[in-house]
Amino acid sequence: MILVDDVKNGSARVNPTSDESSKDGSKGDVRALVRFSGELSTKARRTRARFQKRLALNLEDAFKAEDLDARVRRDWNRLWVEATDESVLAPLGRTFGISSSSLLVGECKAELKVIVSQGQELFSKAVEGKTYAVRARRTGSHAFSSADIHERLGAVLNPGATVDLNDPQVTVYVEVRDKRAFFYESSVPGASGLPLGVQGRALALISGGFDSAVAAWMVLRRGIQLDYVFCNLAGSAYERMVVEVSKVLADRWSYGTHPKLHVLHFDPVVQAMQARAKPAYLQVVLKRLMYRAASEIALQVGAEAIVTGESVGQVSSQTLTNLRAIEDASSVPVLRPLLGFHKEEILDRAREIGTHDLSSRVREYCDLVPDRPVTASSPEDARMQEEAVGVGELKKAISDRNEVDLRSLRPEQMVGAALYVTVVPEKATVIDTRSVEAFELWHWPGATRRDLDDLESQFRSLDRSETYVLCCAEGIRTAYVAELMQRQGYEAYSFLGGAPGMRRARSRTTPHVVE
Repeated sequence: MILVDDVKNGSARVNPTSDESSKDGSKGDVRALVRFSGELSTKARRTRARFQKRLALNLEDAFKAEDLDARVRRDWNRLWVEATDESVLAPLGRTFGISSSSLLVGECKAELKVIVSQGQELFSKAVEGKTYAVRARRTGSHAFSSADIHERLGAVLNPGATVDLNDPQVTVYVEVRDKRAFFYESSVPGASGLPLGVQGRALALISGGFDSAVAAWMVLRRGIQLDYVFCNLAGSAYERMVVEVSKVLADRWSYGTHPKLHVLHFDPVVQAMQARAKPAYLQVVLKRLMYRAASEIALQVGAEAIVTGESVGQVSSQTLTNLRAIEDASSVPVLRPLLGFHKEEILDRAREIGTHDLSSRVREYCDLVPDRPVTASSPEDARMQEEAVGVGELKKAISDRNEVDLRSLRPEQMVGAALYVTVVPEKATVIDTRSVEAFELWHWPGATRRDLDDLESQFRSLDRSETYVLCCAEGIRTAYVAELMQRQGYEAYSFLGGAPGMRRARSRTTPHVVE
């Protein structure tokens, strides 16, 4: 159970331990000193108290989500976490509003003589034969200064060690807070920013690629709670990849909230566009329709803005002129946190937040114009092309959307329909893994045959731009290989029911064919 001490009227307990008269030194449990993001210290007293309370509640949710036995105590300038093991540092590093955390190795009374004695006992062996430095900071009224700690503890720590204030091998940190002094050896960086949930709610358009995931993370870091909108242009395998990327953001970075993913089936919308809009405007019109869908859902769920991953000049639809023409379609503000980022910065940030490898598997499905897309559309021209398409298909996509509770979604639920098909998609490549004899007796027209083990070990040589349907005797063994292929970015499925199911499907679609 996690216990959070409340801040009342802007003040709180100073002593992080439950027993102020306890013996000096370590208590046995793992304890961490947690520092607030610097932004919190600049807030007005009442705002700061509210932000710190929200941060503590988010940490409570983080520990629950990670199944950690931990409790939080807080004073006006620090959080103190008591836990059963060091794994508590992981969620501390992913909770917005925290600048850094340190595992405490000991504590004592805030008296200079006791601090020197306790520091020597804790660190004399650690610095033996090495270079070291003592770094101290102090808050409160004391008969000594931080410099006194540096001088006295540094002089007696270990006669066989050498002081090096510039590049020490070991650093001894001492933090004195009123009646107690705390010792630690290192700090783990936090995510900083503002506690999630203190700056309202927005809706992020997510494609599963690098940009949209990083843009969402940067908005989360500003304390804005997010839900997500995904306009699916390419089927269930693509949906599953986007769900996996979104789930990283939800599970690892959204403590204190329960984000939802709104999945819109956009195939009918794209077909209407291709039939009614000028080809050069397809990219701009597609983005306008996505903006329109996201802003409509934002109004329905109470979000105050939409978030996109656009960066100026990265693709044809992201010229400054086109961005103006596209934004005209949104009825709520549009946030673009990556506007000035270049691609390498975005990729580096994706690696840091844990979405890079998943996003690297996602193909570009939004590229509808192979040649000569418009790069300088006016809002009037873009609006005219959108009006030619109409909104009937878009309204249906919005009303028929699926909602996924990302944090409640279990891994096995992420396979399901995205792994199996009951029809062979148009232009798909069918790979039959049955024996030569079974294949010669009957196979899907145009299918190729490969041994299952051979396919499992060599599928990476296949063309990633194609769609694959795998077939076996029962539809079970190929599900495993289809799963492997999907995880490597292929659009691959196992036919439900195997070859018998495929043969029945063939008979239903072409009843005049006798097979």
